[in-house]
Amino acid sequence: MQFEQANRLFHRLYQCSNLLHKNGTRSLEAYGVTTQQWAVIGALARPAVREKGGLPVKELIDYLMLSRQNLAPVLERLEARGWIGRLRSQRDGRSRLLHLTGAGEAIWQEMQAPIAAFYARALADLGTADAGELNRLLDALRSGLARA
Repeated sequence: MQFEQANRLFHRLYQCSNLLHKNGTRSLEAYGVTTQQWAVIGALARPAVREKGGLPVKELIDYLMLSRQNLAPVLERLEARGWIGRLRSQRDGRSRLLHLTGAGEAIWQEMQAPIAAFYARALADLGTADAGELNRLLDALRSGLARA
């Protein structure tokens, strides 16, 4: 791939990332939730995480591809709001599992409609096949970025 083409591609990704944060946060402003908080709540709301009783911080870091330093203040704000908690792991008593509290579950359910509306607006120009192809391409890019 030519440098100019790669440069344009990464510039577009940067623009999309900024718009995702700006407009995603705006979509949930009634809840005072940032896109980072939304990502954490969504990650903890996944059925597989619920079934396990929560997720260790390390696994959340790996899943969201964040650093511990970037994640710590987000977790602190969500804990202060009473939306997430930490429970001692039954498998390893030294480890703590992050989980959604009852209030966190309730807020996640309340946010579903505005999140769905945001997704619909953001993806309006893509058909189902386009969205599937974009997902595949982004997976390939993520793999390349992980190796870079």
